[in-house]
Amino acid sequence: MARVRPRFQTVEERQGLGVAAPLDERREAASASGIDPLIELVASGMERVNAVILSRVGSDVAMVPDVANHLITSGGKRLRPMLTLATAALSGYSGDGHVKLAASVEFMHTATLLHDDVVDGSEMRRGKLAARMLWGNGASVLVGDFLLGQAFKMMVEVGSLEALRILADAAAVIAEGEVMQLAVAKNMATSEDDYLAVVRGKTAALFAAACEVGPVIADRPAAEQAAARDYGMNLGVAFQLVDDALDYGGLEDKLGKKVGDDFREGKITLPVVIAYREGSEDERAFWRRALEDGRIEDGDLEQAIRLLRRHGAIEATLAQARRYGAAARAALAPFENRPVVEALTDVVDFVTARAH
Repeated sequence: MARVRPRFQTVEERQGLGVAAPLDERREAASASGIDPLIELVASGMERVNAVILSRVGSDVAMVPDVANHLITSGGKRLRPMLTLATAALSGYSGDGHVKLAASVEFMHTATLLHDDVVDGSEMRRGKLAARMLWGNGASVLVGDFLLGQAFKMMVEVGSLEALRILADAAAVIAEGEVMQLAVAKNMATSEDDYLAVVRGKTAALFAAACEVGPVIADRPAAEQAAARDYGMNLGVAFQLVDDALDYGGLEDKLGKKVGDDFREGKITLPVVIAYREGSEDERAFWRRALEDGRIEDGDLEQAIRLLRRHGAIEATLAQARRYGAAARAALAPFENRPVVEALTDVVDFVTARAH
């Protein structure tokens, strides 16, 4: 017998677990995160975005909302859709299209997380069991596909072919970036340029698109559209590089995953690229055994962290992130809406300071 999907609960019934409910919790968390101005700036818009998300995640197939809500309600900051709302405000946009585009961006991001956890074999996501651990790999992939479909339906409803093109391009680039990451995984010959190309594809492309569609639907000049895109691209690269550093130097209760997951999964990230480049032949042999051959032994993660620290690889990665952060700040120069510019500048500070 087909399982009957229960009605969606109200915010009060969900007690903070529904899609629209956690906004106050996110505000509370943000008060300690350094992005308070952005949260306050887009608060009313995010209420509408959350309502759209709640309405679009429903399906007569009960497993779809179950899997989707498991990740959507798991406490992410929803930074990318907030950036879409903020750059629309930065551009003086006064319509409604930015709300559906912001929801589309969040669905795209959630879909990539569901897919990534399958590809990486991840067990944890945002401090909870990954969806694949509860429902299986097949359900995670297919629900990710469902969310992508819903995202593109909303893009079409907005009626901006250019915004649709930007987000569709981003979806293709993200997939390319993930394939590139598979190609460089377990390959110690990966260069810094190779890895940064992966980052621009798998992470920064969605940041860039999320920021660019705001001025696009506001019909702002091409220079402003490009500036918003540059802001998002540089912010996204900085965001990922800090994540790379945190994987070896962060705290698990802050990461929402185990320290060293990248190491265990054989990922070649920038700290490893730097340590391998600067290391002795014995040290390089260690990296090849652990990451290329996948023969990780007891104590290897601790040894990896020692080598990264010996060669200043974590700090060098954070310094690179700060350089991309500076480029993101510089990209805001053409815009005159000072409160929004200041809020977006605070976002850069938040992203690059997460390791401290």
